[in-house]
Amino acid sequence: MKRRASLLALLALAAAMPGCAHYYYYGERGGPAVRSDVLQTNYEAADRLLQTAPLDPRRSVIVATLVSVDHLGESSRLGRMFSEQIASRFVQRGVPVAEVRLREQLALQPGQGELLLSRELREVSQNHDAQAVVVGTYAVSGAMVYVSLKLVSPQGNQVVAATDYALPVDDNLRGLLRGR
Repeated sequence: MKRRASLLALLALAAAMPGCAHYYYYGERGGPAVRSDVLQTNYEAADRLLQTAPLDPRRSVIVATLVSVDHLGESSRLGRMFSEQIASRFVQRGVPVAEVRLREQLALQPGQGELLLSRELREVSQNHDAQAVVVGTYAVSGAMVYVSLKLVSPQGNQVVAATDYALPVDDNLRGLLRGR
């Protein structure tokens, strides 16, 4: 009898455990709390651009700050961080990246990063002997951040490679979006 009571108590405890797991592994609304692997996702996006684009490993590329699709003159910590990660991946893959923040030719807007307008594309890329420029936008919905990247040739502003991806909005991404 005592053994049976212990077994029933153990089963009751086991039945209660998923409730605890729900707290740790599910979001506020009961759906899975997905954590974005931002770094890996940005690296994979950069790899897709590199697979498509015919780049000369002896010539540099410029990576402009990703901007909000709703406000092309604005970025956020998310846009600047994504750009840094994409630039890092290009370098890891053997493509030199010009560090334009160190140059006077590209005017910086405080807190906005390197916002590259299409009319400036040719001039900036010529000043840095860049064969291409990575530009991108992001849009935020309630649950996702959608990113669009393009590798643009300064001759004629032709898109030579493009990729799109989305990341679930988690606390990490919310923090990057809030930061200006």
